Amino acid sequence: MISALAARRVAVGSAVAALVCTSALVADHAVAAWRAPAEKSRIERLEAQAKTEAALATPLHDERKRQTDLSLARETRSRVFAWILLASGGLFVASGQRYVSLRPQPLPSLDDLVAVRFPSRRPKKKAVPGPPLPDNAADDPIDLPSFVDELVARFGRSREAAIPILQALQAHYRYLPDAALRQVCERTEITPAQIAGTSSFYAQFRRSPVGSHVVRVCHGTACHVAGAEQITQELRRHLGIAPDADTDSESRFTLDTVACLGCCSLAPVMMIEEETAGRLTPASARQALDAVEQAT
Repeated sequence: MISALAARRVAVGSAVAALVCTSALVADHAVAAWRAPAEKSRIERLEAQAKTEAALATPLHDERKRQTDLSLARETRSRVFAWILLASGGLFVASGQRYVSLRPQPLPSLDDLVAVRFPSRRPKKKAVPGPPLPDNAADDPIDLPSFVDELVARFGRSREAAIPILQALQAHYRYLPDAALRQVCERTEITPAQIAGTSSFYAQFRRSPVGSHVVRVCHGTACHVAGAEQITQELRRHLGIAPDADTDSESRFTLDTVACLGCCSLAPVMMIEEETAGRLTPASARQALDAVEQAT
């Protein structure tokens, strides 16, 4: 497997080759442009003289052939330089990416990864009671290690336990609290980078608390064509959700957009918790949220 040093050398060599080819192409065309007026003038002069002196027909033919050969040779050189330039450019990109991927990188802390990958989506609000959480989660403050210790004992300390531990935390708190994630890193072989990568790759994981009700609006092809964007905008306006947030200020509703809900025949469609509402308009979607709020 190619090393980082070898990848760097290949990248530098291909960059030099690309620079040389570019310079050669520019110089070749510049010389041709500089010679063109003189060569054209020479042909015109020989043509005028050949009309009165038949002996000049042969030099005229030779001059035309010479200029044609020069033009063909220049075109051949241009094609060769172009192929070399294309190959060296592709090699430079590939080797450069390889070098960057192999270059040692300092491992950031969990706080750094969270700050970059999961910026704060909304300011902290006064906690509003939501629906009861499973396994008495509401009775277990997230700054206590007891629940994390239980998960470690159940799933193990290896890196392979990352997903089941995160799934259990998500089911317990309905999101992934920072304090709980730090405890996981302290008690297992799971690294902050692995937690950040896993929790950002899978859509089931959340990095911020959710409202009392989670609303998922489908933005798949069928729903998009049927007006899903207008429905989402109306719900955000109706709930007063800030542009950089997904939950209203009173933590009543969390609004998510998803790629598909598997109900294309009902497009546009959304789900409020586990209940599905289809063939929506902006007005009927708003009424559905109002009905849920009144019922609870």
